[in-house]
Amino acid sequence: MRSSVLTGDVRQTLDQFRRSVDQLFDNFYGFPGETTRAITPGTGSEWMFSPAIESAWSDNALTLRVIVPAVAQSDLKMSVQNNQLVIEGERKVHETIAKSGNTQLAYGKFRTELALPSGLDVDKMTANLHDGVLDIQVPVAEKMKARQIQIQSGEQRKSLSAGDR
Repeated sequence: MRSSVLTGDVRQTLDQFRRSVDQLFDNFYGFPGETTRAITPGTGSEWMFSPAIESAWSDNALTLRVIVPAVAQSDLKMSVQNNQLVIEGERKVHETIAKSGNTQLAYGKFRTELALPSGLDVDKMTANLHDGVLDIQVPVAEKMKARQIQIQSGEQRKSLSAGDR
């Protein structure tokens, strides 16, 4: 019993310290009113959820992986305009946590814009959401793919020397 009370006091003290440091940085960087920030339930401090993004190239496509844990498909939107890939969504707080919980996770709306390189076929782009990961495949346009050029062999020409006139 005594150890759980002490553990609770230590956890509460650490949480209060974390909130104080977060507030200090929020005040220092001056982020109030930013639309992409959301209030974390139970702490009163603001946190911004921003998905992590990985990218890889193959000969045929650009692959992007957007890590969006606990984001439902209905809360995600993806569009392309002027070679900009825009991913928008919202990571919502579970009802139980919102009412009486404590969390260290970030929640709220997010918007990520990525400049796509030219030479991709955005009309054939595919996206698949599974296990908190949004996999995006953007194929390389056929005209941009490397192609082999056949080298023809021609007849050999004789070289003329100065005395052969």
